[in-house]
Amino acid sequence: MPAHKIKVKTLDSENLRRKLKLKSLELRSTILDKYPHVNNYFLEKNLDISKIREHSAKLLGTGLITGSLFLLPPGDEVKFLSSPHEIILKLKDDKSLTLSDEKGILVNILKSVLPEKPRPLLRSEEKFLEQIFKNFYNISAKASLEGEHLNTTYGFIGIEQHLRRYPKDKLSYHGEGKVLREGLAPGLSAWGYFAPSKDEMDEYLENVERWYAVVQTLYLPDWSKRQPYLKNWYKYRKVIIVNVDNGRAVVAAIADSGPAAWTGKQFGASPEVMISLGGDDYKKGRVLLFFVDDPENEVPLGPVEAEKKLSSVISY
Repeated sequence: MPAHKIKVKTLDSENLRRKLKLKSLELRSTILDKYPHVNNYFLEKNLDISKIREHSAKLLGTGLITGSLFLLPPGDEVKFLSSPHEIILKLKDDKSLTLSDEKGILVNILKSVLPEKPRPLLRSEEKFLEQIFKNFYNISAKASLEGEHLNTTYGFIGIEQHLRRYPKDKLSYHGEGKVLREGLAPGLSAWGYFAPSKDEMDEYLENVERWYAVVQTLYLPDWSKRQPYLKNWYKYRKVIIVNVDNGRAVVAAIADSGPAAWTGKQFGASPEVMISLGGDDYKKGRVLLFFVDDPENEVPLGPVEAEKKLSSVISY
């Protein structure tokens, strides 16, 4: 076959990760049932058998990177992750930026790390971003929290309708002006009504609906096997959503499941979230979505402003 007709297959890292997660759960159950002494061995070695998936994912990620180097056609460039110090030093030399332009620095950091086309990120990339968000927003953002991880933390987000909070809820009760343009969803969210009646709504639930996010729990490889634990775990779970094109961020609460895969979007959000992320006409864009590690419930829902200086030295 002529060289110019050779086709290079693209590795589907997301599909591999899903299969790996399912396989790890099956193997863990089998090992504990058939070989209880193996679990004792892991304990003696100070290893958690439930973390096999994470160790395997690291090995898989290394294998994917190595394999992709051999599959890349000659001349294609491979972009490796720079250290935070290298990125900051490079940005200091950028005459178009001032060190007081913190969002400009953040956007340039994200551009230097992220591929143009969204894809599931490597663990090293996610760890890097966790540190960036901690330094910039002073929020403990985690790609994996309590062992849970979405299929991707980097994807497209789309605007959603307002959710019905209680029986006989009306669109006019959700605010006024442009925030009402998307209308009221005809059905209920994945968790149903927020309250059984209008009288039982409180400020917390009103904020959850106002600043809600949508994630694809329905596509998690173990969603059907681990119900109702996962459904309860994800309900109103806080996440931080960062618009990679302008550095704007919002802390939201997961209150629905979706969007459907055929839409080409991986996340969704309320009109209030989308307006805060990109303005009145923002309908779709590239974002990062990480869990917020907030056991004391100290991080409020809503827009997030910078609290620290990225231009200072970043420890990693």
